[in-house]
Amino acid sequence: MSTAHPPAARSDAQRNLVALGTIVRREINRILRIWGQTLVPPAITMTLYFLIFGGLIGSRIGDMGGYSYMEFIVPGLVMMSVIQNSYGNISSSFFGAKFGRHVEELLVSPMPNWVILTGYVAGAVLRGLMVGAIVLCIAMLFTKVRVPHPLVTFTTVLLGATIFALAGFVNAVYAKKFDDIAIVPTFILTPLTYLGGVFYSVKLLPDWAEAATHANPVFYMVNAFRYGLLGTSDVPVAVAYALMLGFVVVLAALGLWLLKRGVGLRS
Repeated sequence: MSTAHPPAARSDAQRNLVALGTIVRREINRILRIWGQTLVPPAITMTLYFLIFGGLIGSRIGDMGGYSYMEFIVPGLVMMSVIQNSYGNISSSFFGAKFGRHVEELLVSPMPNWVILTGYVAGAVLRGLMVGAIVLCIAMLFTKVRVPHPLVTFTTVLLGATIFALAGFVNAVYAKKFDDIAIVPTFILTPLTYLGGVFYSVKLLPDWAEAATHANPVFYMVNAFRYGLLGTSDVPVAVAYALMLGFVVVLAALGLWLLKRGVGLRS
C-alpha cells in the first residue's frame, strides 16, 4: 500500500514552502540591503563595550568567576546583541508591513498564519545570528574565545533569538505608531539585559537583588550561553532550557492567536 501523500496535500505543502521561503528571502534581502543600519551599528557598539568595559574597566576589576573580566563579559555581550537585533528586526519589519498596508495581502492570501509568523521570525533570528557571529569575531580580537559546549552555545542563542523575535512580533502587532515599537526596548528590554548578569556575576549581589535577578528571563539566557562558551553558569542549564522553551511555546501561541483574530491588523 502506498504511503505517499495525496496530490492536494503535496501541493499545499509546496505552496506553504514557497510562501515561507519568499517571506524569509525578503527579510534577508532587507537586512543585507540596509546593512549599514542592521549590521554595522551593533558591531561598532559592541567594539566600544569591549574597549571600555573589557579593556579599561576590566583591567582594574580583575577576575570574575575564575575568568578574566574580558572573557566573562563576552557571552553576555554576544547574547545582548542577538536579543536586541532579533527584537528590533521583526518589530520594525512587521510594523512597516502594517504601516504600508501590505500586511493585508498576507492576511487575505491562502497561506496559513503559521507560515506568516515563521517567516518573519526566521528573518529576525537570522539577523540576530549574523550580528552574534560578528560580535563573536570582534571578541576574538580582544580575548581567546573557547567553545567547550558548542551544542549548548548554538541552541541557546537560537532559542534566545526566537523568544525575542516572537516578543517583537507581538509588540509590532499592538503598535499603532512607530514610537510604540521603541517603548518596549527602551523601558523593558534594555533594563532586563543590563540587569541580566551581562557585566557581573549574580553571586556578587545582596540576597534580595540576587532573588530579584532570578525573576529576569534574560539572566537564564545569558548564563546558559556563558556555560556554552566558558563552561560555567550561575543557574542550572536544564532550568534555563525549560524556561526558554516555555517562552517559545507561549509566545508562539500568542502570535498565532493574534494573527487569527486579526488584532491590530484589520481596520
